Order: sequence, then structure tokens, then C-alpha cells
Amino acid sequence: MARTILLVEDEDAIRLTLRDYLERQDYQVLVASDGVGAIKHLLDNDVDIVVTDYRMDVFGGDYWIRFLQKYCADLAVVITSGFLRPEIPIPYEVMYKPYDYAELVEMIEKVLADRE
Repeated sequence: MARTILLVEDEDAIRLTLRDYLERQDYQVLVASDGVGAIKHLLDNDVDIVVTDYRMDVFGGDYWIRFLQKYCADLAVVITSGFLRPEIPIPYEVMYKPYDYAELVEMIEKVLADRE
């Protein structure tokens, strides 16, 4: 059975091309352009992992991270960001932009495997 990824990314080009790439890797992918849309998916669907941009105009950044920690503590999460730097503490694995989609899939698989 395919794992379900909730992909949260405000840049249309990244969101759509990454969705297509992940689907070709046999993942089921739900997409949202911000934290509010992501919450709707989290309420309506079973999700194995959230792959989310950090900096988004609507409900992104530190508030989104704090929401995930408090209300989605049982979910695997990978943060993607062109804004964050390694010295900024984030409680999840971070993939820094620009990144290769294959490297992101490796990180997703590692995070999922570590939770089993």
C-alpha cells in the first residue's frame, strides 16, 4: 500500500512538479499551498508524513512548526526551506533548498523508517 505524503508548498511550480515526482515514486500525494489547507487535509485524511515548506505567507514559519509539534506529534515531518539555516533549531529533519528531489525521497524514506 502506498504511503501518503501531505506536501505543503506555497510555490506552485515546486508543489506541482514535486507532487508529480513523488507520485512516480509510488507515493499517494495530497497537496496544500499553506498551513490552513494542510490542516484541512490532516482532518480529512490519514497521512504518513508531512513534507512542508517552512516559510509560507499563510500560517507558515514558527507558528506552523509549533502547530505540528503540539497537534500532530505522532506524524513524521520533513521541513524544506530556502530561508532556514543550520544554526536555527528546528525539531524536524530539514532539507535545504535548492535540493534534488531524489535526495528528498531518501530523507522521506529515512524519516519513515526511523519511526517504524
